[in-house]
Parts: sequence; structure tokens; C-alpha cells
Amino acid sequence: MLVWIYRLLSIAAAAGALWKGYSIWAALLIGLGVFAGLNLLYIVFWICVAQTVDVTKPLKEQKPIYRHGVADIATWLCSYAHVHTELSGEELLPKDKRFLLVCNHRAAFDPIVKASVLKDYNLAFITKPSNLRIPLIAPLAYGAGFIPINRENDREALKSILQAIDYLKRDLCSMVVYPEGTRTKTGKLLPFHAGSFKIAQKAKAPVVVAAIQGTEKVGRNFPFRRTDVKLDILECIPAEEVNAVNTQELSNRCRSRIAAHLGEEVSE
Repeated sequence: MLVWIYRLLSIAAAAGALWKGYSIWAALLIGLGVFAGLNLLYIVFWICVAQTVDVTKPLKEQKPIYRHGVADIATWLCSYAHVHTELSGEELLPKDKRFLLVCNHRAAFDPIVKASVLKDYNLAFITKPSNLRIPLIAPLAYGAGFIPINRENDREALKSILQAIDYLKRDLCSMVVYPEGTRTKTGKLLPFHAGSFKIAQKAKAPVVVAAIQGTEKVGRNFPFRRTDVKLDILECIPAEEVNAVNTQELSNRCRSRIAAHLGEEVSE
């Protein structure tokens, strides 16, 4: 919506210039200048907001502006990337409690799509450390509850898991984790890391199972072609069922559910 407002204002500026007697080329440059200026102001605004985040201190509370900032920038990026997302199964998402959302991982655009489409559910992501070093995005993401995880170091990874458990217990935000641990390069579902499900068990939170398709096409379609993405909420496993089995059984159940939805062979 915001990008369309910018476009309309730019067209209006160009039309106004034509009405005042400017040449077509001059009017075009004025319109482009207005469009670029509006986007620059947008970026500067969020840069200023990002400066208020203290990333050196533990997150004790989540300020709404940081959460809305992440969702707003995600929507802004989706608009420019011409990403159209079809969401199904939203009725399965818990409305009155925090949850752990697990999903397959196909492309770097996966969390951007979720942050935009599921902005009403206050999601924070467990992500690789390099994502929390990106200028502008990183401070806002930290303030929204994003947690870096170093999968190469078990001790550091455990700290991240414990932090995610704490966020869920304190009702700070819901968490999103990719149990594959990394993006698939073949399009096929990778093995799951069962330890990820400890987050839900220790926090006594439900597990939401989701599947995403289409984000792997964003890179080759950008900037001119539209990309259709499907985000399907498949199941919500109540906290009681989550804690009734071990993490490997829970991991197998979630992976099998996603694999079946994607049309892949289901294996335990």
C-alpha cells in the first residue's frame, strides 16, 4: 500500500509539472525525484528509529515500534520484489497464546514473507548471526525479539534456545524456527534438527507447522516479474501433545506433515 501511495504521489507531481508547462522529460524527472525522495525519507525514518535500540543489553521488553518496523519494512520489500503471497490455514494460528512456528526453508525471502503476511501475530525469528549484522534491519530485528543462533557451537546454540524459551514464557513474542538449520539448495526438504523443538516443550507452547513454496523464485524474477508465494499453515499441535512425546518424535511428525504437503516422500 505504501509503495502505491508513493507511486500515486509521484504521478501527481509529474502531472502537476506538465500542467504548469514543463516538458515531458522534465515532468518525468520531477516524478522520479519525488518517488526517490519519498523512499529516502522512509529509509531515514527507520534508520533514526533503529538508533534507539540498544543491542548491547538483553531484551527485557518489546517496544511495538520495533515490531511494526520489521513488519513494515518486510511489506515494503515484498512490494518492490513483486511478491504476492497466498496464505491459507490462518484460522489454525493461536490468537490468545504464544507459539513456536516451524517451517521449511527455501530462500532468504522466507522470513520477509512471514514477517509481512503474519504481522498481526508478533513473530520473531531464530536466525543466523550474519542476519543480525545487516544495517538498519539488525537493530530493529533485535528490538523485535530476533535471536541469532550459532549452529557450529553447541554451547552458544544452547544459549539461543534458552533465550527463545524465555521469550515465549514471558509472553514477549511468538518464535519462528527453521528446523532444517539452513536453506535447501535442491528444493527438497532437509533433515530436521530435533533440538529446535525443545523451545516449545520447555516453554509449554503449542507448535504451529507451516509450509512455504515459491520464495526460491524471487531472486530470478526480480525486479520486473511477479512471484507467487504460498504460505500454508498446516497444523497447530497443542502444548499438551507437544510435551507428551520426545523431541525426535515431534520433529518426525512435523517434517512428515510438511513433506506430505509438498508432495515429497515421507520418511521417518
